[in-house]
Amino acid sequence: MNPTMNRMIKRITEVARNNSLEKRTVQVGLHVTLGAFVLALLLGLCAPKLSASVCTGLPTEAQLKIFLANAASGTGISQPLGPGTGVGGLFGGKRMWVAVVNRNGEICAYVTSTSDATQVWPGSQQIAKAKAYTANAFSLDSLALSTARLYTFVQPGHSLYGLNESNPFNALFLAPPSGNGGGKNQITGGIITFGGGVPLYTTTGSIIGGLGVSGDTACTDHEIAKRVRDLAALNPPGGPLVDDISYSLVDSASVFTHPVCLNTLRNGIFIGNENPASGY
Repeated sequence: MNPTMNRMIKRITEVARNNSLEKRTVQVGLHVTLGAFVLALLLGLCAPKLSASVCTGLPTEAQLKIFLANAASGTGISQPLGPGTGVGGLFGGKRMWVAVVNRNGEICAYVTSTSDATQVWPGSQQIAKAKAYTANAFSLDSLALSTARLYTFVQPGHSLYGLNESNPFNALFLAPPSGNGGGKNQITGGIITFGGGVPLYTTTGSIIGGLGVSGDTACTDHEIAKRVRDLAALNPPGGPLVDDISYSLVDSASVFTHPVCLNTLRNGIFIGNENPASGY
């Protein structure tokens, strides 16, 4: 057989082999793609789904909006909280974000007190969600611990210094003021250790989640948060003041002390104002 014929036969053999290899590659690729699709489908079907029952007993966004308005004016709240009185701060508690998580730490609801969400500090959305997470994360049936009562513990030289870095907030779970997204049914994390977060309890004394409020001073945030909890009938076993904010100005210093803010009121009574800066 002459050289030209040999080269032709060799070329035909190589083409046939390559075609066969390409065919097998396509078949393998199809099998992998189909397998990945089936796996994803199975994982989706088998993954635990959050149902409405996970948030049963917790206030809805519509309810929270009503509670926020009543909390700012002191309408319908329990006697120890100062019915008919204001809450101080910069805006009188009328520009708030509020968020609620269940006992798993998953966001169940969040909303602003205003009809126009852009007129509440955008940064307060994250803070409210993190306060709700924190209050739930560090409270038990036997211990209601508001975020206000963590303030001193996390200062340099105290036993929980560094706690704020332990559970970073996931910014993927923020929503724009338009309201799309926001991490509902997700655990966003985040640790906030100043006023505005309170744990939530059933009437039988079982903790079922946390509530966080942000949009004013930390002191006013706390006033609104405990009033909203009271209006939702989700107070701790010891009552609405068992985890109340503490000020050294009137309560003497303790490990639970929180600093006074601008125009601070507690349960309708004026406490004082934040001290001005000194030394700089």
